[in-house]
Amino acid sequence: MTPITVKSGIFLALCCISAIAGVGSVFELSSGEPDLGGLTTGLILAGSIPLTGILFWAAVQDTRANQK
Repeated sequence: MTPITVKSGIFLALCCISAIAGVGSVFELSSGEPDLGGLTTGLILAGSIPLTGILFWAAVQDTRANQK
């Protein structure tokens, strides 16, 4: 069984939150009138895409480091 540390769990939780923010931003932008405005929603989307990947990568790396 793969050990999941608290650090990995936090990375995965933040990854999920970031992914949800990205999906929500897509829906807001596609509605035509985003609640936070087009620029803010676009910035959230642009930031959440790389952040989701980075956090997932960090969680995987931490888990791999603790397998040994």
